[in-house]
Amino acid sequence: MLLTSPAALPDPASPPKPILQLVGLRKSFGGFDAVQGIDLDVREGEFLTIVGPSGSGKTTLLRMLAGMDTPSEGNITLHGELINDVPPNRRPTCLVFQSLALFPHKSVGENIAFPLKVKGVDAAARKARALELMRVVRLPESYFDKNVMKCSGGERQRVALARALAYDPEVLFFDEPLSAIDYKLKKTLEKELKDLHRETGKTFIYITHSLEEAMVMSDRIGVMRAGRLVQVGTPEEIYGAPVDRFVCEFVGEVNTFQVKRGPDGAWNGTDVPGTFTLQPPASGAVLDEAFVVVRPEFMRILAPGESADNRLEGVVYNEYSLGSRIQYQVRVGAKVMLVELSRGRALPSSADRRVTLGWDAADAFTLES
Repeated sequence: MLLTSPAALPDPASPPKPILQLVGLRKSFGGFDAVQGIDLDVREGEFLTIVGPSGSGKTTLLRMLAGMDTPSEGNITLHGELINDVPPNRRPTCLVFQSLALFPHKSVGENIAFPLKVKGVDAAARKARALELMRVVRLPESYFDKNVMKCSGGERQRVALARALAYDPEVLFFDEPLSAIDYKLKKTLEKELKDLHRETGKTFIYITHSLEEAMVMSDRIGVMRAGRLVQVGTPEEIYGAPVDRFVCEFVGEVNTFQVKRGPDGAWNGTDVPGTFTLQPPASGAVLDEAFVVVRPEFMRILAPGESADNRLEGVVYNEYSLGSRIQYQVRVGAKVMLVELSRGRALPSSADRRVTLGWDAADAFTLES
């Protein structure tokens, strides 16, 4: 059976064992290092997402894991066995391409059953298995004989997932499979992928440039920049404890400004006016200059008499509806600060739209500039 019963799911009290281990992994093209010395343990049964801007090396990393490229240096082991030179068809893995790579002249059922046909499974068993997988990915049984090109984009995504599962791989790789899907369908498929991951118990390694996708689906996220893994952690760790300015700015909208330590030890703004109370850097470094980050949801518009560790004076010049929240843009000198308030919270009344922004030291990051 494909599906894993809840009793067979990993015990959260005991950390899963690594299924894939990367040690000193590097890939060079001529004099260019696309991937530079990556060390990473991928836990069995986890949903790991690699995010990063274009050119960060995430697709090159995925191609090495899937066996489509050979590392220039370093090792990839699967269950402790070296697989650097093992071709894709001899690995217990499967890759879902961004283009899906479905057979346009075949039906939904034929596409899903193709891996089983290659293995020599008889026609009746192939059909039974394909129908089972169609139920798993929520495709109607009546679609079995439907030409795959007459399916919608979301339905073709489900066909590609079912075909990947027909290989019965231990690890599924995903190369930005939702990048060409409209927003509403993408949100539906994100949830279905997460459900599918839990139901199958498979190891998922997912590549995307969308942090939102990563935050919704992943057990852990790895952030790549210039061929290196800058940080690996849970979504909460990546969002709440970024290791540097790049991760902080990549992971959602932020307010940023520079500070410099004065002779009295106080932190003074260099691009915004004021003296600020800040948390020490998580790195423990002693800094004379620093970079301060405050997320919009932690920035407040203060009512008269309301206190905060830090304050800035500004002017509201625009606002945007975000459904249950409203985002305000506030000019503070030459800087623009973002504030997000829940809908229904009124701005303090002011004819010139002048406001006082406030935030507490514990709600900001102090990073090396």
